[in-house]
Amino acid sequence: MKPFLKHYHFQTVILVSIILLWGFGLKENTTQEPQVHTVEIIKMKFVPQNLIVKKGDKVIWINKDFILHDVTDEKNDKWTSKPFGKNESWSKVITQDEAYFCSLHKVMKGTIKIES
Repeated sequence: MKPFLKHYHFQTVILVSIILLWGFGLKENTTQEPQVHTVEIIKMKFVPQNLIVKKGDKVIWINKDFILHDVTDEKNDKWTSKPFGKNESWSKVITQDEAYFCSLHKVMKGTIKIES
């Protein structure tokens, strides 16, 4: 009877291992969905100033200051938001590394890097 129990125990371990590995695989697929990140504009700064995201994630900038700000591509001026006021927001889906600034207040700068 002991060999039967050993065999039964071995099959249980193999079955549980397969289920766990399959479960981790399914979880990995769900984490690849695009995420939403928030950058707040507080006291003339982008917070966080530097952000790491996955390609396809969305970044939302929320202005918490009383004055207007925008978000503009720093390298080539390829994209820009309209100026937005207190508690207004603007968003962009990130497909490449970005360096940006506020064209109304050129000292305000930030970066977004694609996680490799």
